[in-house]
Amino acid sequence: MHREGDRAPSAVPGVAGWAKAALAELATLPDVHRVGLALDEGGGRRLLFTASDRDGGAESPWCHIDAYDDLPINTAARTGELVAGSLDELRGRYAEFVDRQADGPTAAVAAVPLLVAGRGLGGFVLFFDAPQSFGLEHRLALARRGAELGAALHLAQLGERRAVAETADEGAPPGAVVAVHDVAPTPEAVGEARHVVRDVLVDWGVGPDLTDTAVLCVSELVTNAVIHAHNSCTLRLLLEGDVLTATVRDGGSRGVTTVGQIDDHLQVHGRGLEVVERLASRWGYDLDAHGTRVWFVLDL
Repeated sequence: MHREGDRAPSAVPGVAGWAKAALAELATLPDVHRVGLALDEGGGRRLLFTASDRDGGAESPWCHIDAYDDLPINTAARTGELVAGSLDELRGRYAEFVDRQADGPTAAVAAVPLLVAGRGLGGFVLFFDAPQSFGLEHRLALARRGAELGAALHLAQLGERRAVAETADEGAPPGAVVAVHDVAPTPEAVGEARHVVRDVLVDWGVGPDLTDTAVLCVSELVTNAVIHAHNSCTLRLLLEGDVLTATVRDGGSRGVTTVGQIDDHLQVHGRGLEVVERLASRWGYDLDAHGTRVWFVLDL
């Protein structure tokens, strides 16, 4: 959680920073001599690809590749399934790819999807210079790393969208106080968001009853974004005089978010927005190319 006014410009790393850190982290895995990253672009039809050597040398530039090219990382990114094996094991499915590795040190390859709440954001590929068994424990460890990196990537993408989007909820009037918290796309993050709201409002001197109301309303909106829409989101609290405004902006899914997504929350998951409508002084939502922004106001 950060408060506006003491926030460093680099507090939310962008995708380039995420990629640099991911390449460095993956290159330290045992027997890995090369790492590649592929990020979904163009609604799943093409991928943005880069790679670096294990010694941390210069990264190759990003380039676009067709998501349906016959490569292990493309399969992992497109299907969400891990692809791993020795070159001999992969030859039947990826003959041209294997032939290109023939004169190099690669003995085995693992391509792992980057997943957030079951949604694919791309994948990473590891080139091993020693044989690998790829047993159950190894595969589970790779899948966990894909989920962790996927969650970090999603937050980095959200941070970039926040940085470039000119939205009505940015900036603070003179004399107002603001707190911003980025919520990861995991069930545990909902409870964390509730604690953040309570801590901030207590610090601001908001009474316990209104604090409880704000915590409940924020919990419902964050739950809609994280659990039901499978997105990370950004929570923003603004206290101006006797008016508290809470805003939850999710990153949207592929393409432009539609009003139907909010309607689905009411129809399928029931109480979320109904609770906000009942307890808040007023509420509303905005839709744009960056996602959905839902807000409510409490008159203190």
